[in-house]
Order: sequence, then structure tokens, then C-alpha cells
Amino acid sequence: MSYDKPEPGLDSGKRKLKYLLLEKDNRVCADCSAPEPKWASANIGVFICLKCCDVHRSLGSHVSKVLSVTLDDWDDDQIDSMIEVGGNAAANSIYEACIPEGVSKPGPDASHEERSKFIRAKYENEDFLEPSLRIMSNSSDRDSPKRSSSQKFVDDLRSSSSKNTQEAMVVFIGILKVKVIEGRNLAVRDVRTSDPYVLLRLGEQEVYDQDTFSADDIMGEAEVDIQPMVTSAMAFGDAGMFGDMQIGKWLKSNDNCLTEDSTVNIIDGKVKQKMTLKLQNVESGEMDLEIELMPLDS
Repeated sequence: MSYDKPEPGLDSGKRKLKYLLLEKDNRVCADCSAPEPKWASANIGVFICLKCCDVHRSLGSHVSKVLSVTLDDWDDDQIDSMIEVGGNAAANSIYEACIPEGVSKPGPDASHEERSKFIRAKYENEDFLEPSLRIMSNSSDRDSPKRSSSQKFVDDLRSSSSKNTQEAMVVFIGILKVKVIEGRNLAVRDVRTSDPYVLLRLGEQEVYDQDTFSADDIMGEAEVDIQPMVTSAMAFGDAGMFGDMQIGKWLKSNDNCLTEDSTVNIIDGKVKQKMTLKLQNVESGEMDLEIELMPLDS
């Protein structure tokens, strides 16, 4: 069955959610690979089929908050969480990181008992997490509502904005390497009498090439949302252990300066993201960038 683009009448939040559902890995259920999932666990960040949805509901909303993609009302936080997790591939890289031998995922035609056993082990008991994540999960306050492991990554990233820049860089994202690939239709500036530069914001950091010997002449500015890259990188851990693959995405919207969706990829064992940005607060200009996440121990 073909997938149509989201209809124009949808609000921006629902449109983002439906675009996320169009991603290849989100076109099948995260738990049994049944095609065309129409349900989602908003706090875990996965799209699921109706049969697996019944099991998720039995876990309780403190473990899995189930919503219909088309019928239920979603608030902005729920939609943002789904987008920041990145969908089924990113979430499964956390929840299915260490499936032991002898345990296999249920298929689309699996019985309710098979689904229930696997899904409870996967999300309720978190049996398939990497050991380090298992320890983090079990050490949480038992009296507080349970958060999914994928949601912990999102919450940690959001809380980092309240910390100073150096701490956030060290604890969460390491070092970001920025490479300018190409600029197009840039605003005309006189380089003989001024110092033209573009201001780039990445989280709490501002990046620009500006000297102190000539008059400043800004050629525009742009802001990069680094959370999709950082969330994906944290979910996959050591990128050198994986082949080339897409692990996340930053979606174009009216609220950012992307000209098209930007994917996060593992390429030759490195986490990289290419993007095309429309420069803001200037008469014209676009810029192609590539950012790379450099681990602190590299």
C-alpha cells in the first residue's frame, strides 16, 4: 500500500508526526514488524500495530502511553518526544540492544501470548538494554512515575540547557566539528572595507569567523538544533561498531531554517549530519554544512 503525504489541513504538530510515520523503519510495527502501524507509544517513541497496542495498554500508561496516530489528540510535548527519539529504529537500538540467544521477536502473525512475553520483557522489565542503561534505569526513584529509557535521553538533553555550556559539552555531546561545504546566493558585501561573517548557533554555542581589525558586516545567521544528532548518537553508543546507516533526523518546519529534512548518519564509524540552512535576518543566502560528533576520547 502506498503512503500519501500528510494532508495540508493538518496542524504543524500532526503534520510532523505523520511525516515521521512515513520513514521506512516506522512503516512497520516496532515490536512485530506488522505493516502500516497506526498507533504509537508517545513516551517510548515507537509506532506499533493494533495487536501490539493491546499489550502496551496492559502495561499501564506509566510504562507505555498509547495514542492513535490519527484519532487521538496529541500535545506538543508528546509530538516533540516522538520526533526527538527518532522513531522505531532509534528506540529499538536502545530496547533491543542485547537480545540474548534463543529469544526472537514475534512476527505479525504471533499469538497474543508471544507478543505479551516479548513486549513485557522489552519495555516493562527492560531485559534487552545494554547493562549500563539497565543500571541507570533500576537506580531511579521507585516512588516516581517510570520513564522510558528513550525518554530519559530526551529529558537529559532538555535538562542540559540549564547547565553551563562547558558542562553540557562534556557530559552530553563531546565536541562538534563544523564544516562549511558551500554557500549560495549570499548577500553581497565589500570584503575590502569590512569583515563579512555568518553567525551560527549550535545549542548554547555561537560559531563565527570574525576579526577585530575591520568593521563587522554580518551576512546572516542560522540556528542548528543539535538534539536529534546527540539523541541518536547516545542511543547507538560506539558508532564504530555499526555499518553505514541512518540513525536520526531533524525535520524541516516553519520554526527552523532548514530548507529540507536533515538526516543523522553513521558514515565510516563516525556520526555525521549534513544540512542546508536558509540564512536568517539577511536579504538572501543559503549554506550547506556538515557537522560531526567527535567523542571526547577520540
